[in-house]
Amino acid sequence: MNNTTRRCRVALVGAGNIARIAHLPALAAHAEHVEVVGVADAEFERALALAREWGIPDAFASLTDMLDARRPDLVIVCTPPIAHRAAIIESLDAGAWVWCEKPPVLSLAEFDEIESHVAPEGPYVSYVFQHRFGAGAARLKRQITGGELGEPTVAVCNTLWYRDDEYFAVPWRGRWETEGGGPTLGHGIHQIDLALHLLGDWSEIRATMRTIRRSIETEDVSMASVVMESGAMMSVTNSLLSPREESYLRFDLTEATVELRHVYGYDNADWTWTPAPHVAPAVAAGWPPVEAGASSHTAQLGALLQAYRAGERPPVSGADARRSLEFITGLYKSAITGSIVHRSELTPGDPFYASLDGGRRRATEAVA
Repeated sequence: MNNTTRRCRVALVGAGNIARIAHLPALAAHAEHVEVVGVADAEFERALALAREWGIPDAFASLTDMLDARRPDLVIVCTPPIAHRAAIIESLDAGAWVWCEKPPVLSLAEFDEIESHVAPEGPYVSYVFQHRFGAGAARLKRQITGGELGEPTVAVCNTLWYRDDEYFAVPWRGRWETEGGGPTLGHGIHQIDLALHLLGDWSEIRATMRTIRRSIETEDVSMASVVMESGAMMSVTNSLLSPREESYLRFDLTEATVELRHVYGYDNADWTWTPAPHVAPAVAAGWPPVEAGASSHTAQLGALLQAYRAGERPPVSGADARRSLEFITGLYKSAITGSIVHRSELTPGDPFYASLDGGRRRATEAVA
């Protein structure tokens, strides 16, 4: 199906901060290709306020009402994580494409259930992993795929952020049932997704996690040692207790070290390419990207709309989007069970396939 004849009619479900600061500015940047037709939120007054602020024609108290009234081509899901699954499935079944905020859903079981609602010809669901969509990441992806920098050997993937007690006063945060996990799932997933996008699949993981300072069910720190299918090794740290915030990715290859330092988004100046001693400076001079390109919701939305107009599966959908959730499932299983976890074991029947805490919460409730 080709959708080039008119602008894509877009609706948002969830009228919170991420819709205001990220998605609506991205839609405005693509105004020639989109028409925002509605916003829905269970707190209707919040939806109404956002509609008035951004000139959106209609506000609704439910996704169902919005789908019935506006028949959007694309629904952007900006709800808390516990509501992602239902909103995605309802939108797909109504014939709309979906772009959903991270984390995708709360388990591999939910992810695979959603995929059963995706027909081969669409509509499709894609997930927000905007760090893939910058010139630096695109350049490094081509270099690794093409072998220009040699073979990957060592990687570091750190999300060192800070969230105080007030942040967790929001009732759904820090709970397995409603948020699905702590910083590993809700924050580090961005860097994890980019690392896996660049390096490919993992083979085994050893992890630990703790709740050191915050009064929450989930972890506030996790660490992992990972063996990739390529044979490379990667360390991963996720923290919400780090006053000097930094997102740091490092990739050591046989020909170069490539590093990315930023916090919530990068541009070309945040990347460095350092050649190995045997590489000629003239060769290394051509490694960084020439084209400008920061990571952003705007950049990913552009790729999504291009796929929509062509009627093709968009990037960060299907197995391409599942990879980071599968990795995090393995990390949580290793940390909770104290065992080495292999990617091949995360299949239906494994308790962590159905729940990122392996069903510990339900077992505790049953005893109580």
